[in-house]
This record gives sequence, C-alpha cells and structure tokens, in this order.
Amino acid sequence: MKKKILVVDDTRLMRNIIKDALLDMESFEIFEAADGKEAVDAYFKNRPDLVTMDITMDLKDGVEATKEILNIDHDARIIMITALSQTKLLQDCINAGVRDYVVKPFSKDRLATAVRKAMV
Repeated sequence: MKKKILVVDDTRLMRNIIKDALLDMESFEIFEAADGKEAVDAYFKNRPDLVTMDITMDLKDGVEATKEILNIDHDARIIMITALSQTKLLQDCINAGVRDYVVKPFSKDRLATAVRKAMV
C-alpha cells in the first residue's frame, strides 16, 4: 500500500514543487491543503503517514495547525517546510512534536532526508 502524504502550503507552486520532489523519491498518494484549517480537516479525513507543513499561511498558520493535529494524534509525523529561518519559531515547532524542518529553498536531497527520518 502506498504511503500517504499531506502537502500543506498556501502557494500552489510550492505544493507542486514539494509533490514533484516527493514523487521523484517514491510513489506516494498525495493530498493537498492550502492553509492550516484545510490541513487539519484533510489530516483527520485522510490520516496521512506524513505531513509537510508550511508555517506562514492565512486562516490558521502551520504552527497552530500542527499543535491541533498533535493534540489529537500524538503520533502524527509532521515536517515543517518554511522560508522562515527564525530559530525560536522552529524550536517551538520541534518542541510541539514536529519531526524535522526544511528551509526553503530546499534541495530534493534535503527533503528526502527529512521524509526518511520522519517515516521511521
């Protein structure tokens, strides 16, 4: 059975870049969300094996969405993918239970490493 990944980012271009990088690694079943609210809904509807979560989004940001998911499913595997390199914000995400983070722009190798690490 294919692993399921939820790709969350507020820009379609970035969701496509992430999806292409993931599909170069392996044949995943991929779902998308454009903001944190959609992400939470999509997570509980599809129960993905992994989530890639942008931080800065409208309606509900990635940190809020991540905390909401992890409060209900402590085993959720989430990787933050962000253009922000704010150490404190990223540390808050790690403390909340995020498995790893990737800073944009990223290489396919860096994303692959984060995905493999999170799937263990």
